[in-house]
Amino acid sequence: MVAGAIAASGASAQQAPAKKPAYFASIAAAKARMRTGPGRNFPASWLYVRPDLPVRVVDAFQDWRKVEDPGGTTGWMLKALVSERRTAIVTAPQPIEMRDRPAGTRVAYRAAPGVVGRVSECGGGWCRFDVKGQAGYVEQRDLWGVEVGETLP
Repeated sequence: MVAGAIAASGASAQQAPAKKPAYFASIAAAKARMRTGPGRNFPASWLYVRPDLPVRVVDAFQDWRKVEDPGGTTGWMLKALVSERRTAIVTAPQPIEMRDRPAGTRVAYRAAPGVVGRVSECGGGWCRFDVKGQAGYVEQRDLWGVEVGETLP
């Protein structure tokens, strides 16, 4: 009885605590199926072929995550297909300026609508946005994948 209790507590101690929905994440795989329910027996409703596309995890059930994509489509994905890596997509109707520093004057790059990049160092309405090694600071309001006013280290 004691050995069983020790084994059970050891197993739970090794598991990392799950993040509570809702939170932003990204698609981890080159091909990821969205399903109508949390299981392989549910039909696939969408096939994503865009790794790093940001998604919002809105619910969790066992090894499945209910996600919302930037267009508002929701469905279930296997947990292994969803990464905690933070990415965002440009939602502004025109190209946005990627500046050398937050609220800076020098434009380092521009990113067109629909471009996906990794986000970090968000604060004060600005986020560092990295598109395949070309990085700069962009206004948070032009991105989907970070909450307005959210701060990231």
